[in-house]
Amino acid sequence: MLDKIKLDQIKGALYGVAVGDALGGTTEFMSAGEVSAAYGYLTDIIGGGVWRLEPGEVTDDTMMTLCVAEGILDSSDSPMEAIGERFLAWYKSDPKDIGNIIRHVLGGYDGHWFEAAYIAHMSMGQSAGNGSLMRCLPVALCYTEPEEMAKVTVIQSRMTHYDQRCDRDCLMYNRIAFAILNENVALRDAIQREITGTEYEFLLNGEPGCEPSGYIVHTTRWVLHLLLTSESYEEVVQRAANQGGDSDTIAAIAGGLAGIHYGYNGIPKAYSEKILIKDKLDDVVLRIMELRGTKHH
Repeated sequence: MLDKIKLDQIKGALYGVAVGDALGGTTEFMSAGEVSAAYGYLTDIIGGGVWRLEPGEVTDDTMMTLCVAEGILDSSDSPMEAIGERFLAWYKSDPKDIGNIIRHVLGGYDGHWFEAAYIAHMSMGQSAGNGSLMRCLPVALCYTEPEEMAKVTVIQSRMTHYDQRCDRDCLMYNRIAFAILNENVALRDAIQREITGTEYEFLLNGEPGCEPSGYIVHTTRWVLHLLLTSESYEEVVQRAANQGGDSDTIAAIAGGLAGIHYGYNGIPKAYSEKILIKDKLDDVVLRIMELRGTKHH
């Protein structure tokens, strides 16, 4: 017997990422002023943008999220190699959009993930990008034990991002997701619980105070701000898209948590039905439900 509520939340999570990605992909690298001049207030998934996307086409945010999900589904007890194989296969498919840190790691991978991440970090001078945060949500969907969830969250991050701020923000994000999904905590309450006493606590009644950039701290500030101050799924992703900057990734990350909170049925059909990889998402959702079932028994 499928748990209809959990199914709606998990489907909402993955579609939440994909819809945010597809909507925000149009405005990536633009300023808010440029977005306004070009589109007024963007509310439709129209593709285009710097990557010349098809309407409903997703970018690296969703594709790497699926890599993490399918790696876990193939080998939930020890998923690193399975996730890594999918990262490499995706990289070899010559994707339109791939972040600099991840390109560096996947291009230089030589059999050891953590080593490749460290080398990229040293040669680039930093690795505090948002590329491990954008894909980490499946860990919180697949595992029903908090310790296992936390362990795999950090592993998937360190495979490409050596910077410890990435570990920290992936953990915080997935603990919020885990609380909503497994403990029935409301979105705002879960966020408040996680950020109280941290450098993000000011967002409970303040603005991000930074550009919506790909730097992990800036991305996390914007994601939390949008989630704390929006009243619907579409408001979250539309506001992210219309800010420009790293809009596809910020909309995808915020959209994932909004999708768990509002559920798949809370995502407008005009959005969810436009996503080109719907069949792939639906398949992964059902496999995650099956995995959760086996982990509970």
